[in-house]
Amino acid sequence: MNKFYKILILVPYLILGCKYEPIDEKILLQRIDSLDMNIYSSQGEKIYTIKSPESNYDRDSNTFNLKETTINLYNDEKIKYIINSDQSILSNNNKIIELNGNVKLITFDKDDDTLIAKNFKWNIDDSNYLLTGDVKFENKYIILISNKAILNSNNIVEFFNPVKYIIKNDNNENSYEINSENAFYNIETKSVSFESENKQVRSKIFF
Repeated sequence: MNKFYKILILVPYLILGCKYEPIDEKILLQRIDSLDMNIYSSQGEKIYTIKSPESNYDRDSNTFNLKETTINLYNDEKIKYIINSDQSILSNNNKIIELNGNVKLITFDKDDDTLIAKNFKWNIDDSNYLLTGDVKFENKYIILISNKAILNSNNIVEFFNPVKYIIKNDNNENSYEINSENAFYNIETKSVSFESENKQVRSKIFF
């Protein structure tokens, strides 16, 4: 019994004698130069590739932070969109992509179509891409400006109210502009339609 009490007395001293060693930040934060990564689906299909000349990986949050990012989004093993930005974040096991600063998206086979914004977000389990902050779509026919837009898998961009719509003339100069509610631009058919709050299409224009 005396031995047992001696052990109980010694335990606090052992605990107090242990020195706390802070976790080295370098262990949790790994710097990566010239990142070039491919992300595949569970079926082995390529979803996207991402490149960055300077990045780091946070092991604690399982997050990549990248600078000067270039991302290729794939569909049926072919590049569908190319996106550039000042920086980006990959999280949730590379399922969530967030791009920030001078985001520029172009369609691979229609390089005259350009989408720019301050921010871009995509969850690879979702088929929609969200763009926010000074969103602008432009090609040789039109310019569409809004603060929020969604690009879906059918190559249709939905611009949310309020939307500024500018038509160009044959000299690629701004001809006239219209302010409208929600607008939809179909990249494939090169047509734009406008929709009111009650979801009734008011007009549709083809180029």
